[in-house]
Amino acid sequence: MKYKTKDLVMAAVLLAIGIVLPMAFHMSGIKGSIFSPMHLPVLLAGLILGPSLGLVVGILAPILNSLITGMPQIPFLWIMVVELGFYGLISGLLYKKIGMKLMPSLIFSMIIGRIGGALSIILFTLVFGLKLPSPMLFLKGSTITAIPGIIIQILLIPILVNFYSNKNRSILGQ
Repeated sequence: MKYKTKDLVMAAVLLAIGIVLPMAFHMSGIKGSIFSPMHLPVLLAGLILGPSLGLVVGILAPILNSLITGMPQIPFLWIMVVELGFYGLISGLLYKKIGMKLMPSLIFSMIIGRIGGALSIILFTLVFGLKLPSPMLFLKGSTITAIPGIIIQILLIPILVNFYSNKNRSILGQ
């Protein structure tokens, strides 16, 4: 698959934001589990760049964060790789490929990503014998605990996607 340079640059920028934003939260003492700072750039990557680059950003963001900062720690790293990979992939598929409206694409991808994370817990427990929290505890934590982050994402992401789309159209003279 051939990518435009501007899309690769945007993917790199969103990946960098996916590293710097969680670091800022951790340094300020704000729990990442409440605001989910890594989710924002991954969802943006899928919605702006499409499913394949969204998937790449979704997989690389938690891995690079773990290598650089030690967070997320293993085995939670692998759960986040699945969850965020689904965010980037599904948001891009729904919005860019299927043509679903922005808000439903965002919400469905947030739901499917969380379900993917919960299913990965079952898989990692059964296949690798890892001691992980129950899938229901994960779902509770990734929804109820993360309500402030979910609200921010629902409010901010459509604004940023529309801003990016409008900027792109004006630059291209459309």
